[in-house]
Amino acid sequence: MDDADYGRPIAEDSIRFERLLPGPIERVWAFLTESDKRGQWLAPGAMETRQGATFALHFQNTELTPDRTPPSERFRHYDRSFTTQHQVLRCEPPHLIAWTWGGGNEAPSEVTFELSEAGDQVRLVVTHRRLADDDTRVTVASGWHTHLTILEDVLQGHRPASFWPTFERLEEEYRCRIMSPRS
Repeated sequence: MDDADYGRPIAEDSIRFERLLPGPIERVWAFLTESDKRGQWLAPGAMETRQGATFALHFQNTELTPDRTPPSERFRHYDRSFTTQHQVLRCEPPHLIAWTWGGGNEAPSEVTFELSEAGDQVRLVVTHRRLADDDTRVTVASGWHTHLTILEDVLQGHRPASFWPTFERLEEEYRCRIMSPRS
């Protein structure tokens, strides 16, 4: 795996990922905003692409890849279907969409997807901000890395690797990268 695929901290509470994906830009935009396409790599859920719109994402991570290997016992509680609620914060088709993530007992974090043309490819920059602590950053980084790898495989017509083994390996790698002692 290329080191450039790993999320990079851009602030104490933020992490950023960059990917070059096969274009055109409208195709990648559709995989971010259309339920059936987003459901192939992240989670389905109808979304209006306008600021202030609320929407739900319906996660079934094990179902994202042909190999349905379940998670280890440590992550078994994430193996069931679950739904999350979000709100569109900004929308500038087909270049930018930002929405809230999480919430509950604490303020939601924010995820931004930026698209730009790069020749016949599309540069996707995903930035997740307002992450509460290092444990959250590890989980979020591992999750986005896994989901973005699936997106890349889907767009390239490749068979994606099994979700949970990939996530668990990345979780250990990000735990080392993010939790390492700071000078």
